[in-house]
Amino acid sequence: MTATREKSQLMSASEIDRTLVRLAHEILEKSDGLERLALIGIRRRGVPLAQRLARKIESLEKRPVPVGILDINLYRDDLSTVGAAPVVSATEIPFAVTDKDVVLVDDVLYTGRTVRAALDALFDHGRPARVQLLVLIDRGWRELPIEARFVGRVVQTTRNEIVEVKLQETDQTEKVLLVEKV
Repeated sequence: MTATREKSQLMSASEIDRTLVRLAHEILEKSDGLERLALIGIRRRGVPLAQRLARKIESLEKRPVPVGILDINLYRDDLSTVGAAPVVSATEIPFAVTDKDVVLVDDVLYTGRTVRAALDALFDHGRPARVQLLVLIDRGWRELPIEARFVGRVVQTTRNEIVEVKLQETDQTEKVLLVEKV
């Protein structure tokens, strides 16, 4: 693992929550109705973000929004460099994606390769009517022509910096950090 040092805190727990409230409103404003809307979190930190967004939308609209979990490990283009036996977790999409307006949810958008893998994995489950991307942080440095429709915050980074999203569900703390490789 690469050694890093913390440079700054980009978001606190309350800032993350306020951002998710705003993003939930944006999803509602830009969707064609809740009947076809579904959220799918990209495993790991995209999952709790999708679940939180679904709860916020449900509290606003008094209707549940289906949430799925997408594991992309077998779809990664760097699979051979990940290790001899990559850890594969279950994809759990308890609804048909065909004709759904799917919002793919992830924590950080960087090169775009994770999203490309997620699209490949998603289309193995059906043909959505529309797929939009939501990310908590867009840090730039794209290698593929992929952009998020919903963005919590844009953070200018160098290639030597890393954005670390820490969520209560996965990390037992809640914040977004900018760290630097040392």
